[in-house]
Amino acid sequence: MAAWRRILVTTLTAVWGLRLAWHIWRRNRGKPQDRRYVALLARAPGNPNLYALYSVYLLQGVVMWVVSLPVQVAQYGDGTWVVVPFGVALWLVGYGFEAIGDAQLARFSADSSNRRNVLDSGLWRYTRHPNYFGDACVWWGFFVLACHEWVGLGTVVAPLAMTYLLTRVTGKPLLEKSIRDRRPGYAEYLARTSGFFPRPPRKKA
Repeated sequence: MAAWRRILVTTLTAVWGLRLAWHIWRRNRGKPQDRRYVALLARAPGNPNLYALYSVYLLQGVVMWVVSLPVQVAQYGDGTWVVVPFGVALWLVGYGFEAIGDAQLARFSADSSNRRNVLDSGLWRYTRHPNYFGDACVWWGFFVLACHEWVGLGTVVAPLAMTYLLTRVTGKPLLEKSIRDRRPGYAEYLARTSGFFPRPPRKKA
């Protein structure tokens, strides 16, 4: 087994995870529980704590195992190094979108005058969710790194699942629904800005 590959994949995973953990902790420190979870638990049939156990925590555990398959597979075998530059490049693009997008949003949200405004500058001018797009790219990068062996191709389920969740289930749809109700200019922003893949904004009709 190539020790350098294990060190590389483990380092990239740790850097991604630690930055995200720090960002979430700093963003949510001293604030009430995420309104999406509050709404979810409000609909709980019976005991909300038991409902959260199997519908949030256990489910997230299964999803985490599936999504991390490329990281697991990339730890084994010698394989080819040819995929490494492509995997690392894709990871860097994703990490950059996540980190820069989160920093721009944090700066915007820190200004109380923006409470009902819409962030449409920086990376947010080209995609409504640069952090989600970046997260998807990170996991596609890990998938490429896992493809140093043929068995790694089977882990494509991981980035596909992550991309689907971010764009169709727990990411974009839930977030946009809550923002649309709170920010008057968001409907216009939706009309002109890409929902996921970065591209120049549409021109007004």
